[in-house]
Amino acid sequence: MHCLFLSSATGAALEPPACERALLFAPDRVRDPFLDDGPPPQSVAQLYFDSLASLEAAAEAMRGPWTAEAMKVHVFPVPQPGAPACTYLVAYEGPADDEAAWHAHYLAHHPPIMARLPGIRELEVYLPIDWRCPASLARVRHMQRNKVAFDDARALGAALVSPVRAEMRKDYAKLPRFSGRVTHYAMLTKVVR
Repeated sequence: MHCLFLSSATGAALEPPACERALLFAPDRVRDPFLDDGPPPQSVAQLYFDSLASLEAAAEAMRGPWTAEAMKVHVFPVPQPGAPACTYLVAYEGPADDEAAWHAHYLAHHPPIMARLPGIRELEVYLPIDWRCPASLARVRHMQRNKVAFDDARALGAALVSPVRAEMRKDYAKLPRFSGRVTHYAMLTKVVR
């Protein structure tokens, strides 16, 4: 499974193209006791596709003030999956000294901890892929993105102050060396398709 992340600083509207699943995100208010990454993007869309070819075909038809990024989706099981209304979107700009080693360590160690966050309903990690981005979109590349999702902002807030989150912070300190910014944004989640 592949997904296309589209982001706009202006709050642009998007009519999602044909895809397997479409989520639209708008800023939410949740206090993170460890982080404050400033103002979030005003609009984010996440579109899922069953093939890279279908993703590229949909992107080719898009217009607007969007940054775009295609990624491979890695889904991790959670104890009680659900249809979340609040999502914590995380993006690692990178680069890492050794990106393959960084991903190997992260995927082996971090998601098993994240899956124990109280109230978590969805957990996905995204890795960049090579793709043909049309000239109508502004291409971006992150070393990795993550998503943890919850029933509402209150549930996310509780997870952010839980002992499991403290475990995550300790594991974060063990990641192989990387540079670049890491952003964390709480977003209202609307399932469009």
